[in-house]
Amino acid sequence: MDRHLEHGHHPREIARRLKTGPKASYLRDWVYGGIDGTVTTFAIMAGVVGASLSASIVIILGVANLLADGFSMAAANYTGTKAEHDEYEQLRRMEERHVSLAPEGEREEVRQIFQAKGFEGEALETAVAVITEERGRWIDTMMTEEHGMPAVTRSPMRAALVTFVAFVLCGAIPLIPYTFMLSEPVLPSVVMTGLTFFAIGSFRSYWSPAPWWRAGLETFAIGMLAAGVAYGVGYLLRGLVPA
Repeated sequence: MDRHLEHGHHPREIARRLKTGPKASYLRDWVYGGIDGTVTTFAIMAGVVGASLSASIVIILGVANLLADGFSMAAANYTGTKAEHDEYEQLRRMEERHVSLAPEGEREEVRQIFQAKGFEGEALETAVAVITEERGRWIDTMMTEEHGMPAVTRSPMRAALVTFVAFVLCGAIPLIPYTFMLSEPVLPSVVMTGLTFFAIGSFRSYWSPAPWWRAGLETFAIGMLAAGVAYGVGYLLRGLVPA
């Protein structure tokens, strides 16, 4: 069992850590963009190889995919993250209105929330009084406890940028052997792509309870399965396009 401590517990360390507050994580944006970029670019390569087309087509389609699909994913992530912001703001305005128009009802909501957590008697009433004596703290509590909203929100622009960069960097790896005009670029591309899948999964395990090798193998299997499907489609349709 892993028994190390991720951070210190001296009172000064605790106070400094709590003062800075939680930070938004963009890990999912990086993993999402990296995996999708590698899968789609490698799938294009596998499909072209399965169809027995020329290496130049791999480069043309691969680069076009990196820029177009990478931008599309970034734009979609921006829109989705912006929608999360809009939902948060709408709920917060609703809670502000409810606190102003029906404060006793909102206090009862706080009371029942903390009662469900095990508070009772004087401790429960003290908790309700402390939370509701300051408007911002009151609304923050309702946002997290009643609506399940996160304490921090991600920046839509930063989420989109992280997704695009990860997509382009990881998605370019299957194309590297083709850009060097190797006589047999397929095997190096497969090996480099497989290592990229494994590296992305291993990196993800740093924030996951799963062992690094298991997370790496899981991502590797998913990516190679997608590439295998693309290769099979390209092989079946190889006669439709001249090499």
